[in-house]
Amino acid sequence: MYISITKTTHPGTLLPSDQLGFGIHYTDHMFIMDYSDEKGWYDPRIVPFQNISLSPAACVFHYGAEVFEGLKAYRRPDGEVQLFRPWDNMERMKNSAIRLGLPVVPPEDALEAVKALVKVDERWVPSDPGTSLYIRPFLYGTDAKLGLHGVHTAQFIIILSPVGSYFDNGMEPVKIIVETEDVRAVRGGTGEAKCGGNYGASNRAGERAFANGYSQVLWLDGVEHKYVEEGGGMNVVFKINGRIITPMLTGSILPGVTRRSCLQLFEDWGMPVEERLISVDELFEAAANGTLEEAMCVGTAAVICPIGELTYEGKAYTINNFQTGPLAQKLYDTLTGIQWGTQPDSQFNNIPNSIYWAIVTMTTVGYGDITPVTGFGKFLSACVMLIGYTIIAVPTGIVSASMMKDYKRRRDKECPNCHRSGHEDNAEFCKYCGHKLNND
Repeated sequence: MYISITKTTHPGTLLPSDQLGFGIHYTDHMFIMDYSDEKGWYDPRIVPFQNISLSPAACVFHYGAEVFEGLKAYRRPDGEVQLFRPWDNMERMKNSAIRLGLPVVPPEDALEAVKALVKVDERWVPSDPGTSLYIRPFLYGTDAKLGLHGVHTAQFIIILSPVGSYFDNGMEPVKIIVETEDVRAVRGGTGEAKCGGNYGASNRAGERAFANGYSQVLWLDGVEHKYVEEGGGMNVVFKINGRIITPMLTGSILPGVTRRSCLQLFEDWGMPVEERLISVDELFEAAANGTLEEAMCVGTAAVICPIGELTYEGKAYTINNFQTGPLAQKLYDTLTGIQWGTQPDSQFNNIPNSIYWAIVTMTTVGYGDITPVTGFGKFLSACVMLIGYTIIAVPTGIVSASMMKDYKRRRDKECPNCHRSGHEDNAEFCKYCGHKLNND
């Protein structure tokens, strides 16, 4: 994909880390790409950060035809910049677009656009601990018709924001109250999609909680108002009597990238995880008898947010003496270590280093070292330039692409019928269309 680049003539300045906040300052440039049924996706371009001009009749304003993503770029100790598992975000955006009836941006093109924009604005990636460059891709319908209809024209945009901690108090535990009136989503709705409507519907409960001294609300399911689903805009994890429990993905819960990463770490650490329904009564019984050892929200923005107090029907329970627990701290240290490049990523332990770095090298050619290239990767890159693709890149590319395709298939099983991904390894049927999955 050829991306035209128009640089700004008025470059801005990266503020000191203690003045960044979260999502209130923006970099010099943005990515835009247009869509129509006749042309498909066209005119991918990086331009100076600017306002958007849309018809007041655009369907995004009236019928919520919009999805978005959130991921980050990190400054490593050696000065290079890297992304954290961005393919998961691009796949999820594809699934969200399908659910909202929006045209799908091919995940490989979306990732290419992210990398290109981050490269252009690389100087905006902060380096202090706890800081990062927040990446916000979003996709919306632009049809200027008031009648209810499908989306035939659209735009895909990416903006960047240098950020500090999501919460002002960083990793300090927060107070959360169970929401008993409003619901975030229902099965069969859009709960598993990352779309603005889910978050807009949660604002009232969130503001009500904030006014009463709470940082977030704990959402219950929308049918029985009985089962725990999410914490604010994040997934939740509990440690009860030594067991790790997280709500199962039922179709109304967002399949979080950080959630998946935590589950992978639990597996690496030999800690069994129960992904299942957990009732609010079971949770508060554990809080009352002292077996609720830790509770936390997990998500891209905050990474890990320990819960220090839970309130339900007027009764509050303190968790772990309102201290950050050892599990939450270990998760935070490990995930941020991977994100900032100070720890290896265990997701690639089953791929030989030479092949992994070959993959990294060839996927960053033309865009700079957005993903780290060291050791064998640099050697291979030099060989590519000196000897040529015929001798080195082609055979290595075939092997590495095959291994990555197999790795991705095992990591993110796709339905052969509707082609939507995000299924667990042991799933037998598609959670979207019910078609039998391939288990080879």
